[in-house]
Amino acid sequence: MFRGPGFSSFWDMRLLTLALAFAPLIVFSVLARLLPHGLIGVAALAAAFAALITALTSRPRWPPKFLSTCSLVVFAVIAIVGSALAQGGQEWLATWGGAGIGLAAGLAILAAIPVVPLTEQFARETTPRAYWSSPAFHKVNRVASAGWGVALCLVGLSRVIAAVIGQSSSRRLPELLLDLVAPVVIIIGAAEFSHSCYRSIQ
Repeated sequence: MFRGPGFSSFWDMRLLTLALAFAPLIVFSVLARLLPHGLIGVAALAAAFAALITALTSRPRWPPKFLSTCSLVVFAVIAIVGSALAQGGQEWLATWGGAGIGLAAGLAILAAIPVVPLTEQFARETTPRAYWSSPAFHKVNRVASAGWGVALCLVGLSRVIAAVIGQSSSRRLPELLLDLVAPVVIIIGAAEFSHSCYRSIQ
């Protein structure tokens, strides 16, 4: 069992860093919902810029964080495609891209766990190098990363259902609950799950 100093400080010091890594996803989701459909390219460009800032300000800068790198590439592509699409395509991308980006991110995080667990890169910032090869270090980060991946999939699914409701019904309460309230609850749950993972090895 891992008992090294600094490992549990991931929760105290690096949860904010991890949250900031999700900033591009949040920026795109919010702007895609608030801006006119014709500005979906602008929303993606703003998200790509946020991803670039996140990548440049993270420590260490190399290797680059998996989430920041993926966000930068994905949103740069969406910005180009969104700017080139006709009005109908922009409306589709704004509605379903903004809602489904969390689902795509969650699936990417789950797929990357065998190679680059999401939380491991952040945990290394406060964990002595001597413990990086510890079986407990790898295990707890795989589990915590799986929790974040599942959480983002649930957020994406919730927001896609909200978009479906918004397209087919004038009732706003179910859409509001699924689009805003449920994602907040899910993310808080993911953070608490991460806390319990790291606390279990103290």
